[in-house]
Order: sequence, then C-alpha cells, then structure tokens
Amino acid sequence: MNVQETKLQGPALGDDEPLLLDRNSLFAQRTAAVVAQAALEADEVDRDARFPKAAMDAAREQKLLGMQIPVEFGGFGASIHDIADVCYALGRACASSAMIFAMHQTKVACLVRHGHGDPYMEALMRRIASEQLLMASSTTEGQNGGNIRASAAAISRDGDHVTLLRDATVISYGAEADGLVTIARRADGAAASDQVLLALTKDDYTIKPTLGWETLGMRGTCSTGFELKVSCPSDRVFNESYDRIHSQTMIPFAHLTWSSAWAGAAAAAVQRAQRFLRKAARGTGGQMPPAAAHYTAARMALARLRAMIVTNMDAFAAHEYDERALTSLDFQSSITLLKVQASELAVETVMHAMRACGLSGYRNDGEFSIGRHLRDVLSAPIMINNDRILTNIATSNLMSAIPNSLCE
Repeated sequence: MNVQETKLQGPALGDDEPLLLDRNSLFAQRTAAVVAQAALEADEVDRDARFPKAAMDAAREQKLLGMQIPVEFGGFGASIHDIADVCYALGRACASSAMIFAMHQTKVACLVRHGHGDPYMEALMRRIASEQLLMASSTTEGQNGGNIRASAAAISRDGDHVTLLRDATVISYGAEADGLVTIARRADGAAASDQVLLALTKDDYTIKPTLGWETLGMRGTCSTGFELKVSCPSDRVFNESYDRIHSQTMIPFAHLTWSSAWAGAAAAAVQRAQRFLRKAARGTGGQMPPAAAHYTAARMALARLRAMIVTNMDAFAAHEYDERALTSLDFQSSITLLKVQASELAVETVMHAMRACGLSGYRNDGEFSIGRHLRDVLSAPIMINNDRILTNIATSNLMSAIPNSLCE
C-alpha cells in the first residue's frame, strides 16, 4: 500500500465528518476489528460449515464491504493494494472469511471499473456503500466446472425485461448474500463464449438449493448449488461485453485477492510453526529440533509467495486503466499463472509448517494445530482447477517467443 494522506469523504466511524488521515491507519484499524471477530469464530465456522456471520457483520460495521466504491458514490475509493491487504489479514484469521471478502470485492470491482455512466450500476454502487450489501458470484454452471468463458444458459429479452434460468452448481454464500453477479450467453442463438454480465439484487432473482456443501476445507464459504431464476429489468445487464470485463477486471482481481487470502492462511500456519519451535527450543536449552529445517523452508516459500503477489499487483496497478497493457499476452499469462503458482506455493508453505510442528501440528486439539489451514489451502489448486488453466494457457502461449536473454 502506498502511504498517502487523503481526505476521505466516505463513511466515518462514529460521526459524519470527513476523515483526514493516513490510508494505512484508516484501513488497518477497521481491518483489525473485522479480523478479531473472524478469529473468534474461525474454528466454529470450520467445524459447523457455517457462514462467518460475526466477521461479515463486522465488515459491514467497519464499512469495508464498500471500501472499493469511489468516493463520489459514498465509498473510500480503496486500491487493489488496500483490498489485498484486508484479504491477507483475514486469511490469517479465517480463510473462509477471507475468501468471501475476496469474491465480494471482485464482483464490486466489475461495477466500479465498468459501471460508470450507467444509472442502475451507479445506484447499485451507492447502495453497496451505504447499505454495505454483500455481493455473491455465480460463474460455475452445470457440468462446465470452472470454465467461466463458456455459458450454457442464455438470457431472454422481452422489451425492457430479462429472464434467465441457470443451473448454478456453486454460488458461494448464496443464501446469505444481498445480491449477486452472474454470467450468461447473450441470447439463445449466441455462442457459449458470447457472454454478458448481470449485477442483481435479491429482488431480481430467486434461488432453490440443489447441492450441499460438505467439504474438506473452506467450509465457511457455504458454496452450495442452486437453481438460479432471474426476472429483472434489462438495465441489470452490463453494457460492456463480458470478454473485456473478464480480462481487464474479473481475472486480475480474482487472482490477486484469492492469492492474498491463501497467503494469509499460509502465514498463519508459519506463525504457529514459529511459536512451536520457540517453545521447543526453550525446553531444550536452545537446541532446535530436527524438523526446524522445515520452518526455514516454510519461511522461504512464504516470502516467494508474497513477492509473487506483490509483483503482479504492482504490474496491474501500474496499468489499471490501460486496456492494451491489460489485454497483452504477457500480462494475461502472468496474472493467470499467478493463480496456479500461488495456490501451489500456499500448499507447499503450509505443508512445511505442519512438518515443522510434527504431531503437534497434525493434531486438531492443540494450540499448534495446522489442520484447518492445510484443509483450507488444499482447495486453492482445485478452485478453477490448475490443470485446466495450464492447458488453456499452453494453447495461447504457443506462438509467444521464448526470451533470448535474462533481462529481456
């Protein structure tokens, strides 16, 4: 995050006066309050596979659900660095809470970056800022797995009205959300890749549960399946085509915020390993146990993970509104591979942390347990499966030249 003194016209804590303070301090204070609630309920959220209500209520109270909304619409105008920091901090407390926050902010980013000048989209941004609406994502459909660039269901238009019936096999926290953003084919005769994006509130759709959510980790995301039935005015459809929104916003924000959440969970595991080794060393007169080498490996892996995220985030921020740069093969390859590399590295980091702790890390009933962190990050490589991503990107990179020099 860049430290800067900014007059923020958004909502303040306890009064209606504009805030004049350091952005880091502003978001750090609010994030700390949310993290405290997330940490308190993390084990229960995991055990019962329930929505982290206290954490999300705290995020609403601290006005963080609307932090990205531009100041002119009532938000704080937060940057991708600000948002990623919240995801990382939440990930250290509760990975499910962090992932929910990351998915919400990715949907909000679509509004912020592609909704300007549209009366409905601007009104929705104002509502998110003032009412702190929680927006869910519906991109997975039927048997397409995580292939969000191909839709089966199509919207039907009747004058200024739109309908859609979608087999949404995953809508994370769909039952708890105040609205959702979903994709569909532009029309019945359109190709699967000719898609539109819709931004909806609860009045625009109904959901009927079709699949449960009994999983190894990320249990609090409550990513159940639903039949999604939409009936709404046509202004809920973004004017901009989904392919542009996908490459310029959806993928960069999703991969940067998801990776930050996974990095937070990995950091929490490393911290537990550190505490374990400190205690072990005190009990043996300073002698480190043999498994301490895994702690060193965990620290190194975490450093690589953080550096990778920051490098990609800086690249995105530097060209945030440069369409040519964002759609270039180099950027698209890098931001796409970030998801693959970060997810694998998060798992590696947590595994090293667990091996550093040995049985104490493997147990579920001790202060050094790393079971929840491992189960949560194991979702990362299969959330939009890495094999699918690598296969798709191999095709697009076939015609890309191999660099001739190290610094090229």
